[in-house]
Amino acid sequence: MIDEVCIETPLGIATISGDKNGITSVSVTKESKHTPSTEIPEHLQKAVSQLNEYFKGRRTDFDLTLNPSGTDFQKRVWNELLKIPFGKTVSYLDIAKRLGDPKTIRAAASANGKNPLWIIVPCHRVIGSDGSLTGYAGGLWRKKWLLNHENPVKQQSLF
Repeated sequence: MIDEVCIETPLGIATISGDKNGITSVSVTKESKHTPSTEIPEHLQKAVSQLNEYFKGRRTDFDLTLNPSGTDFQKRVWNELLKIPFGKTVSYLDIAKRLGDPKTIRAAASANGKNPLWIIVPCHRVIGSDGSLTGYAGGLWRKKWLLNHENPVKQQSLF
């Protein structure tokens, strides 16, 4: 049975789903119908803890058992996303090349957009070849926030 919990994040309410076989999805919403969970099943506690650490700036990678649903190709793309280091970005073309065929750029971009594991599988670290912030299921403002959060060089305000 898949369990689900909701936690508050700086970007909205995150919903974490999974069972004893791993985390199946993490998504974010700003809808008020979701409220933070008061009870967290044991098999979701590690994910909740690690996401909270991430948002507090105390975690740069995740150590979780993942069990997303997807095609073999989507899973290959998501595995490539897991290799993008914290604070770094790559292009959709880079992902296609890593998969062995630059012609798969559109398919790789589509798989990236279907990533069910928000933040944990860092699809927000994929940008356009020209450096632009292109497409993000959670909204470009969230992508920008996440990339700024992960930027190792924090810009200080002068005023």
